[in-house]
Amino acid sequence: MGQLGQNEGMNVQLLKELVEAHGVPGQEDAIRKIVRRELGDLCDITCDAMGSMICVKKGSGSGKKLMIAAHMDEIGFVVQHIDDKGFIRINPVGGWDPRMMCAQRVLVHTRKDGSLAGTLMPSTKPKHMLTPAEAGKALTTDDFFIDLGLSGDDVKEKVSIGDMVTMNRGMQETGNNLTCKAMDDRVAVFVMIEAVKAANDHDVDVYAVATVQEEIGLRGAAAAGSGIAPDICVAIDITLANDIPGIPEQLAITKLGEGAAIKFMDGSLICNPKMVDHFRDLAEKNDIKHQIELLPRGGTDAGGVQRLHGGIPSFTLSIPTRYVHTVNETVDPNDVQACIDLMAAYIEDAHNGQYSFE
Repeated sequence: MGQLGQNEGMNVQLLKELVEAHGVPGQEDAIRKIVRRELGDLCDITCDAMGSMICVKKGSGSGKKLMIAAHMDEIGFVVQHIDDKGFIRINPVGGWDPRMMCAQRVLVHTRKDGSLAGTLMPSTKPKHMLTPAEAGKALTTDDFFIDLGLSGDDVKEKVSIGDMVTMNRGMQETGNNLTCKAMDDRVAVFVMIEAVKAANDHDVDVYAVATVQEEIGLRGAAAAGSGIAPDICVAIDITLANDIPGIPEQLAITKLGEGAAIKFMDGSLICNPKMVDHFRDLAEKNDIKHQIELLPRGGTDAGGVQRLHGGIPSFTLSIPTRYVHTVNETVDPNDVQACIDLMAAYIEDAHNGQYSFE
């Protein structure tokens, strides 16, 4: 399988299962089951009141708490209205760009009848009938509806207001890369799981938290961080890889294939500079390919934890990803493995971190 054959140590089937699973903010049940299965034999697992999974792997020494956060939710929709003809109007949960919503295939996840396949389309005339003025009108999320191909009565019987809607896309190998919906942030959940498994002796107590509701405001991480009161927090998330045609090089943020991204700052936090140096030193010491990331906008779970309890040293380790918040989110397996290796190295060395200021 091309590049995948060169990553024999990577559990690609687990990554595939995670990114193909479905779970919008507040409805992350399917991903919780995978996390529990993968870490249940290694960690003590509880769920907090919001639904974040807290997986505790005790260390051998100080009792210092390292919280690792990776969010389970993906951007999607919930059913908002069903008209008499059975067409469904939707409410977005997460940051959708309407330009990326056109002519998509979706799944409506019902409580009683399972997942129903549908088409997501804008309420516009076909191209053949548009006037120049109509063709130039920008679409909004309010313009879109779902067609399930069923009568109004059938849809109303099967579908309820609030039912989850996700994109109907599986993972594919794209040359040397991997493409799917929900790389954001299931690839980070994958990195967290694999790093916790890979880490050998460690002094710190690891709190690996699969968080909820990140896409609508870092909510699960803030609640979990409040309850755990960690000494250190590391979020794992994707970041933009704008190394594509049409975007100036200075706006690339990161590049695919250049390794794990060590975040300096984003719109939600300035990473603790001593943690940035710690991760950079570990990457250099262990010959792990890496790059520095500065993201002007957007945020991660670390931003939801950093300001708790008078301030918690916080940092984000990022996986470079092309085409973020589309159905074609794309990663390089080598970058993913670099993040696993660097996160595992940090777990083993976290007790050596000195992050206080004089």
